[in-house]
Amino acid sequence: MKARVKWLDNMSFVGESDSGHSVVMDGAPEFGGRNLGMRPMEMLLLGLGGCSSFDVVLILQKSKQQVLDCEVHIEAERVDKDPKVFTRIHLHFMVSGRNLSGEKVERAVKLSAEKYCSASIMLGKTAEITHDFEVIESA
Repeated sequence: MKARVKWLDNMSFVGESDSGHSVVMDGAPEFGGRNLGMRPMEMLLLGLGGCSSFDVVLILQKSKQQVLDCEVHIEAERVDKDPKVFTRIHLHFMVSGRNLSGEKVERAVKLSAEKYCSASIMLGKTAEITHDFEVIESA
């Protein structure tokens, strides 16, 4: 896997993935940024959420669950001094569907966290990562 990050101007950068997709990153205004894009640490959290959500949906689909929606809300804490690493991250999954099994949703979240999600396992080396979920019955 390869990626490229190129400086645009001020504190704005564009990142391009090996698959050809691009994203703009920018620094906070107090550091010379213009708030044109996400901060790099925000992108780490989004990567974690995307990786975990992908796993949860895939595991549930393989378990023959009728998943209609999956959303994860992420809250994180960082230390105040450099390097400002994450120390605590909490993921709250909201999984919607028809006749979903709470046990199967719990299993999918656990398997993602402990076995499949590379981002979760990697970030778990420096941060305490917790998860919970809710099942929402769709009409």
